[in-house]
Amino acid sequence: MFVIVQTYFITGFPGFLAEQLLTQLYKDYPKEIDHVYLLTLPSTKALAFSQLNNFTEKNDLDIENFSLIEGDITLPDLGLQQTSLSSMNNITHVFHLAAVYDLAVPKEIAYKVNVDGTKHINKFVQTLSHLNRYIYFSTAYVAGKREGIIYETDLVHNEPFKNYYEETKYYAEISVEALKDKVPLTIIRPSVVKGNSVTGKTIKFDGLYFFLNFFDKLKFSPIIPMIDNSQVEGNFVPSDYVIEATSFLAINEIGINKTYHLADPNPYTMSELYTMLMAEYLNREPKLRVPSSLTKKILSFSSLRKWIGVEKEAIDYFIYDTSYDTTIAEQDLLLGNIKCPDLKDTLPSMIEFYRKYKDDYTKHIKII
Repeated sequence: MFVIVQTYFITGFPGFLAEQLLTQLYKDYPKEIDHVYLLTLPSTKALAFSQLNNFTEKNDLDIENFSLIEGDITLPDLGLQQTSLSSMNNITHVFHLAAVYDLAVPKEIAYKVNVDGTKHINKFVQTLSHLNRYIYFSTAYVAGKREGIIYETDLVHNEPFKNYYEETKYYAEISVEALKDKVPLTIIRPSVVKGNSVTGKTIKFDGLYFFLNFFDKLKFSPIIPMIDNSQVEGNFVPSDYVIEATSFLAINEIGINKTYHLADPNPYTMSELYTMLMAEYLNREPKLRVPSSLTKKILSFSSLRKWIGVEKEAIDYFIYDTSYDTTIAEQDLLLGNIKCPDLKDTLPSMIEFYRKYKDDYTKHIKII
């Protein structure tokens, strides 16, 4: 049987999604993968090397089939020498995951990493003569403050954004979209990613975990209120669904020049999620309702949001009623028998993992 050799270039290693993607790719295409280049920042090289060693030993792989590249997407030519760039011309698939994901990221940093960094990767992929696919990790939230149904074919709009993370990912995706006539593309737009659906594993407690931080701080209070206007959809997906779907869509020809919402096709409302999580974590129900505007005002005080463990920017996701259509993703993923699990079924493992590691400060994002 003829095997098509594949060589990968992955940015954002040793980040959680990049590490999980590497694992999934070797699970799905063990005979096809010839070599993997992993781009890591100088500041994370030691951790990247340790994780790569663990990965190769665990999976009985030859470490010589991997190249750990020390570089920086914010620099021209990724901060690499021309000789290094020329030696990687055998790359067939580029997975661009590196980005700043923090909702409270300052504007300058967000633009430097998410917009300028992506433009540098865009330039890099156009130099690769053997490129089969450029896979860009965007976000469903490029829709900004748009409400109603957002389709996978939607992108350009004039609505404002809730934060600089959304804004810069939007402009980054615009720059990637412009390459569709030049290179074969697949754009992945996940909704908010949570931990693994089975193990509950995650490397940081943000997104849906902000609820748990809040509940944990107020667990001794006789009343834990509900944030008002919570009938809007809350779209959260487990990391393993996103990674399994990406691995399939990135390699299968069906994914060429398509954009996919890797979002929950049957999402719960924020109210339902809030209630389910409180019941699972504290065996309680919320009492009273606090306007989202008041909640955000309370979280404007640095000392309070640090104590509660919730970014004030997160409250905006209780306000805008947006629904992410997943028709194209669902249809194409049927070929790989891949479906998004019901979020409710993933909550026990999520909470078990949170209980075990909630006092580990390295898993909590820094709130300022």
